[in-house]
Amino acid sequence: MPPPSASINRTASDGGTIILNKYQLTRLLGRGSFAKVYHGRSLSDDSSVAVKVIEKPAVADPAMEPRLVREVAAMRRLNHPNILKLHEVLATKTKIYLVMELAAGGELFTQLSRRGRMKEATARRYFQQIVSTLSFCHQNGVAHRDLKPQNLLLDDQGNLKISDFGLSALPESQKDGLLHTACGTPAYTAPEIVRRRGYDGAKADAWSCGVILFVFLAGYLPFDDSNSRTCIGKFINANSCFRIGSRNSLGS
Repeated sequence: MPPPSASINRTASDGGTIILNKYQLTRLLGRGSFAKVYHGRSLSDDSSVAVKVIEKPAVADPAMEPRLVREVAAMRRLNHPNILKLHEVLATKTKIYLVMELAAGGELFTQLSRRGRMKEATARRYFQQIVSTLSFCHQNGVAHRDLKPQNLLLDDQGNLKISDFGLSALPESQKDGLLHTACGTPAYTAPEIVRRRGYDGAKADAWSCGVILFVFLAGYLPFDDSNSRTCIGKFINANSCFRIGSRNSLGS
């Protein structure tokens, strides 16, 4: 079913504030290759939202259209306090708009970049939230497949919100109970995905969780990001990956 049509108005003829149905788009929060994210304000109750604006030509790209469909399907299926909530999907002739919960605290990756490794109590709190949320996802047949600090957001209370389900796998993606698409971010990707064989999506997510926990506590990746695929290959063949690199302890 196509998303509901959206009406667009501007408060001034020369690039004024954009009104999208019942939302006012106030300022740009960030941009990617195919989308921009704006801060929005609900005109009905004055609450804040995030509005992801995607150009339809990009959506029509064979690589991007399935990602958008998966992201919307997964977010509609999953209702959990630590998953970024999708409020509604709107569309015009040229754009698609995902109206989502606003994660006012930004990316957890930004916090890591500024402060380095976390205190154990802080890492434990975030890790517990990640594991609990993933357990909920897996119980509902969804594997995220692209877990990394950049996809972990924070609300204004400091609670974690998992986002970006564009590479997620739904139950209908499985063949013989396994997944077969190689995807994700190399530094956080499980070895069985790199081997391009059937894999369990939940176990692949668990690997990514282990890498994230390492980053939380150490402040750097367990594998050299520029050489992660080679490192994972050595891990598969000789179980030696953890000995590669200039640092192999949790200390900084």
